[in-house]
Amino acid sequence: MTHTITLIPGDGIGPEVSRATQVVLEASGVKIDWEVQHAGAAVAETQGTTLPNSVLESIRRNKVALKGPIGTPIGKGFRSVNVTLRQALDLYANVRPVKSLHGVEPRFEGTDIVIVRENTEDLYAGLELIIMPGVAQSIKLITERSCTRICEYAFDYAERLGRKRVTVVHKANIMKLSDGLLLESFRKVALKHPKIEPAEMIVDACAMQMVRNANKLDVIVTENLYGDILSDLGAGLVGGLGIVPGANIGHEAAVFEAVHGSAPDIAGKGLANPTALIQSAVMMLHHIGESTAAQKIDRGLISLYERSEIRTADLGGSSSTEEFTEALCKAVATA
Repeated sequence: MTHTITLIPGDGIGPEVSRATQVVLEASGVKIDWEVQHAGAAVAETQGTTLPNSVLESIRRNKVALKGPIGTPIGKGFRSVNVTLRQALDLYANVRPVKSLHGVEPRFEGTDIVIVRENTEDLYAGLELIIMPGVAQSIKLITERSCTRICEYAFDYAERLGRKRVTVVHKANIMKLSDGLLLESFRKVALKHPKIEPAEMIVDACAMQMVRNANKLDVIVTENLYGDILSDLGAGLVGGLGIVPGANIGHEAAVFEAVHGSAPDIAGKGLANPTALIQSAVMMLHHIGESTAAQKIDRGLISLYERSEIRTADLGGSSSTEEFTEALCKAVATA
């Protein structure tokens, strides 16, 4: 079966890591017809927008997209492409597995958690205003609908992957109405999933727990802002943003992406580590039912990272993007 998938290469190192990921996917045996669409800072210069309608139309048509890192011009009035994609396509669940990769020296060995972040509202809804000179206000938007569906997604995910616990992270001790609504929704959803242990934790206590015993949290479900911060903290536990995958899931479409930046300072130099986007592509393969190919790439990555001679510069090595990709393809072929 051939899958038609939207590819957004992105800015900076985006085209390099996207090409590397395409090559690795091809080595796994999966058949993909790529529909390439462009978005980001480079597109803004020629089209006056960072996200042309053709990109959204392509994703709606194909239902699945793989996206490299994208830059947003600062101080020019452009909205974040990532935020716009999530809101326009109602990609309400941001899923970030945080797992130690064999052979990469992490801060904490054996970390294996998943952060499920509500993706469409909270302070990221962008509802801001100037009340008077020198006084700005941001409105924290929380709805029962969004709280319920993100909690349902987290519990369904935990059941599907054989997880034991879902931990809701909140600040309802202070924000009793908004975060209280998340907590109330979580408790109602938990009653429908008796096989999964529910747990509740205040966000600051969660941050401390993540650097003491992250695995106790298992699957975290939380709001947009908290999830954004905790996801990057989680990446730091296992070796950095260069190896952590991410996905944005909705009922009608899904976008899989590298969560690191576009790193324009090293663009075109062959220094980029494509692991994050490759791991995101592995999530994508599972999503489209190509688990055999996904498992081959997983085994190839483990095999490659267990051999210390193949490393990109971000992990202390000297291998180029191309050298890493070639070595991974060989490892996938024999996985």
